[in-house]
Amino acid sequence: MGQRRRDRIRASLRRAAPALLAYTAVRLCGALVALLACLILGLAPYDKLLELWDASWYQHIAAHGYGYEHISHRRHLVYRDLAFFPLYPGLVRALSAALPVSFPVAALLVSWVSGLAAAWGIHAVVERLRGRSTAIALVVLWAALPHAVVLSVPYSEALLTALAAWSLHALLSGRWIWAGALAALAGLSRPNGVAVAAAVGLTGLWVLWQRHRRAARGARSPGSTERPPPRPATARVWGGILLAPAGWVGYVLYVGARQGDVLGGYFAVQHDWGSSFDFGLRMSNYVDHISLDSTPPARLVAVLVVMAGLALFTLLLTPRWQSLPGALLVYVGVLLLIAVGGSSYVSCKPRFLLPAFPLLLPPAVRLVRTAKTRPKAATAFVVTLAGSSVLYGAYLVTLGGAAL
Repeated sequence: MGQRRRDRIRASLRRAAPALLAYTAVRLCGALVALLACLILGLAPYDKLLELWDASWYQHIAAHGYGYEHISHRRHLVYRDLAFFPLYPGLVRALSAALPVSFPVAALLVSWVSGLAAAWGIHAVVERLRGRSTAIALVVLWAALPHAVVLSVPYSEALLTALAAWSLHALLSGRWIWAGALAALAGLSRPNGVAVAAAVGLTGLWVLWQRHRRAARGARSPGSTERPPPRPATARVWGGILLAPAGWVGYVLYVGARQGDVLGGYFAVQHDWGSSFDFGLRMSNYVDHISLDSTPPARLVAVLVVMAGLALFTLLLTPRWQSLPGALLVYVGVLLLIAVGGSSYVSCKPRFLLPAFPLLLPPAVRLVRTAKTRPKAATAFVVTLAGSSVLYGAYLVTLGGAAL
């Protein structure tokens, strides 16, 4: 690594320092309040914070590899660990081998480091688009989302968000190989990591198409001074396009081969978990039957979060935000499509949208404007939001009952 690049990294880290400190403060408070809630309620903090829901599956994979399945006779479903992508448990296993820590502790460390990397990457992307103040505001909002407690426990959303943010940053900077390589790793971290590959791939194809059109116009105009793009630049774009889906496609084919159906095996595993793509039919039916009297709070909040995500995405499509890079719209659009169109547990959908940080651009811009004219109101809003997130996160891991 050259001195110039090291200087750029240090400068980026210094500019992001306030955002990283704010993120750490919010999420550390979230973890401490969740721990305190467990102690007050007489619950085992180890079970609730280190081995809850998917966390136990990841740690089992890290310790024993793939091959475990659990049959639910009540739900008539077969849960296979092949539904979980390998990068996160692989990192947990590597860290546990390198340090004298248990798998649950290693999993927590990977999540926390990934969360900081994600906050830094989000800051870098947003700073490039809207400036430092908006970047800091957006990181704070992201850290205080209702389901941000997932970032404080051994789950893989922080890892995916970190890889996605830095892949998008590389893409916006024109570093196609880095964008494709990070997108490939994102595809190995979670099923919805395919959204990063879609953003890199479609953006790359659009760039190549635009280059082709310019070259064609230049060929038809003998007096034109416009030259076609050099071959190395085009080769790098193609490299990014081809690298981006490699992780996701590779794991899907691997599961298919293990299940004896190369193309359909992975989707059969997900179907056995009760997860398939029904174009939002289950979500729509659930919304139609919501009752304030009988719907559990966690599921009601989940529906509200998804509706807010759709509203914010619609806002990003308006002319006011037409300068937003198309790559970010593709990325967020695919994440929303997977979250809304999938038939998975409704309570999990806000977690699937945690990596969709560009959705927070409009409220972040508004927060910065409010801070300039009414700083006390902006401060009160941030404190209230963070406090609500911390308390709601503690509720989710202790009394919520629904899957995170």
